Amino acid sequence: MSSATHHYPSSPMSMFLGHTPLWYKQAVLAALVLNVIFYFALGSLITSWIILFEFIGTLAMALKCFPLQPGGLLALQVLLMQLTDSHHVYEEVEHGLPVILLVIFMVAGVHFLREMLFMFINKVLLGIKSRVVMNVVTIIVVAVLSAFLDALTILAVLVALATAFYDVYEKVVSKVGYHNDPDPDDGHIDALHREDLDNFRAFLRGLLMHGAIGTAIGGVCTLVGEPENIVIGSAAEWDFVTFAQMVGPATIPTLIAGVFTCFLLEKLAWFGYGAELPENVRQILADEDEKMQKEKTDGDRLVIIFQAMIAVLMIIALSLHLAEIGLIGMGVIILASSIIGVTDEHKLAEAFTPGLPFASLLIVFYVIVAMINSQEMFTPVMNWVLEMEGSTQVFMVFLTNGLLSAISDNVFVATIYMDQITPLMEQGLMSREIFEAQSVAVVMGTGIPSMSTPNGQAAFLFLLMSAIAPRIRLGYGRMVYMAFPYFIVCTSVAGVIMYSWLG
Repeated sequence: MSSATHHYPSSPMSMFLGHTPLWYKQAVLAALVLNVIFYFALGSLITSWIILFEFIGTLAMALKCFPLQPGGLLALQVLLMQLTDSHHVYEEVEHGLPVILLVIFMVAGVHFLREMLFMFINKVLLGIKSRVVMNVVTIIVVAVLSAFLDALTILAVLVALATAFYDVYEKVVSKVGYHNDPDPDDGHIDALHREDLDNFRAFLRGLLMHGAIGTAIGGVCTLVGEPENIVIGSAAEWDFVTFAQMVGPATIPTLIAGVFTCFLLEKLAWFGYGAELPENVRQILADEDEKMQKEKTDGDRLVIIFQAMIAVLMIIALSLHLAEIGLIGMGVIILASSIIGVTDEHKLAEAFTPGLPFASLLIVFYVIVAMINSQEMFTPVMNWVLEMEGSTQVFMVFLTNGLLSAISDNVFVATIYMDQITPLMEQGLMSREIFEAQSVAVVMGTGIPSMSTPNGQAAFLFLLMSAIAPRIRLGYGRMVYMAFPYFIVCTSVAGVIMYSWLG
């Protein structure tokens, strides 16, 4: 028997949800009990709305407890109370399969390119001295890449790089070496370095949030930027070029507004932005880079060359959309692990560790989406909007898409809307001009106002659930706060354009 046997707490309450605070455990149990009472007292529709907001609450408390367990308990209750059924859940999982495959395989694929990516970005990070320039360059590059590749893939790369930088710094300043468990008091860090660590965290938070916003404002520009764009483009019968031309008058000004907002936030240091990369941290990263360069063998250099070649092939495959993104990621894993010689099962398993918890959470999320669908929770809102006319209707399609996407799922909301308006156009009850205006409004609505919450976009949710988030103290509330100025500016610009679209 191993001497490191794990001993569980003796009381059921201590065991339930592990180290989660007692008040949160009690809140979860209370919600599960009250939901049953609500079901019989208020009916299934109101109970479904209550459960939806309870689920969002579990996301908001992600730093206290990973949402898979409390959110999963709510999902199981949804099924037991027959607010939806397993058949509808499976249909939602089928619709979300491309995203699930992406999270499992592309995130793991990025893991096998980390040495090359780290070397490249490290040169950029150490080379650009201006914080403002670095962050503006980050949001522009991420936006452009997200338009032609995939928003979640791009953010996964950025998260992997931020994690690598944090690991390098922490390994140097920690009293105990690498330390994976977030310590709220930073007891494992020498007191001398704690202020620098706080500033480094703030710097990384700003960099990652600018990157996340970049995926949103870039993702709306093309047919392949976001999964919901394909749903909308297919319904409207737009090819890649036509899609870009149709949405361009709205997406380009919104993108410019986003970049300008980034510049202002960094110059004025508002909303948690404006943190400099501490000089001591920069020096440690530079010293570690120099040390790594000196210790590199011919084999290490060969690995980086091979990884660069595979990265080029990956970009070509993503750009030409030769297969689903997750399947391209699987190809990257096979090529990289074969050429580099990573054949040990446990080494391979390490690559899948970052993505699998989030993939599991997505399944729970699709249970909630299935409940929304089964209970027709959004139908009254959509019917109300479709009774309007002209510019007001286009604007409200944009706004309601954004609000509904912010609390559920972009692809789900886009699918429901397009399913509502496509038959109207086909039956001659809606002109092609109005239909195309509303289709653009759905693109902008699901892509821009939904940045207001982490659960509004898969890329944002991935960042919130990533291993780096608790280590740099990036929780749900802070993400909402840091996204707020972007949400106000970009939504306002896009909203004005949508309102004047038919004018």
